[in-house]
Amino acid sequence: MQNKTVVRSMDILTLFLTHSKLSLNEIVHFSGIPKTSVFRMVMSLEEMGLLDKDRDGKYSLGLLFLQFGHLVAERFDIRKVALPTMQKLHDKVGEAVNLIVQDGKEAICIEKLDKKQHVRHYTAIGRRMPLYAGACSRVILAFQPQYEQEQYLEQTELKSVASGTITDKERLRILLEESQKTGFTVSHSELENYISAVAAPIFDYKGYIIAGISVAGLEVNYQKDLLPPLVEKVKSAALEISRNVGYTDKHLCLG
Repeated sequence: MQNKTVVRSMDILTLFLTHSKLSLNEIVHFSGIPKTSVFRMVMSLEEMGLLDKDRDGKYSLGLLFLQFGHLVAERFDIRKVALPTMQKLHDKVGEAVNLIVQDGKEAICIEKLDKKQHVRHYTAIGRRMPLYAGACSRVILAFQPQYEQEQYLEQTELKSVASGTITDKERLRILLEESQKTGFTVSHSELENYISAVAAPIFDYKGYIIAGISVAGLEVNYQKDLLPPLVEKVKSAALEISRNVGYTDKHLCLG
């Protein structure tokens, strides 16, 4: 015999397969369930993390669903999730903000917020770059599973892109290990001369690296004494995005 409350709760959740957001009245309308019952069940679903309520009072599927299967995860667009946080970071630091993901043996920029003043940067939306060069690319490499990282290093010739590109594999291994410990990466003139960047990793709900976020600008603004506040802001932004896709600190996976 089916539990009536459970069945009705599932009926409510099923509505969100075809509606991204619904108000309480809309749930009542589409489900045909009495309003008092809907209210009670929605409150319970929200408390359990199965539904999330926004500032406008509308409900959507909760992030807990990311841990229950691939349906929500496959529909999750990291660019859309990251953009509000990127905008906040851009407003705080006044520098270019980049969102980078891995594509095979390369990294690719999928979103970018530029500085108000025009300074040409190597990174542009759609631009590809080697995983070993540049802060944002390298932070992705740093947090890959160990066997994948080693396989990449063994198979890849480190070619110079700009004056600061790291072409020594032992030095690169040291920097990758440091990034794992500190949670960020810094680069100077690795993709373009006189341009520096600070990057941090973005993790998914399983703890796997899915992207990197960075701020970038003229090298003179990224000297050692100026780095701490930038590093703090970039790491905070990366963690916010990670948590918005279901990541918790205990889920970190390095292989």
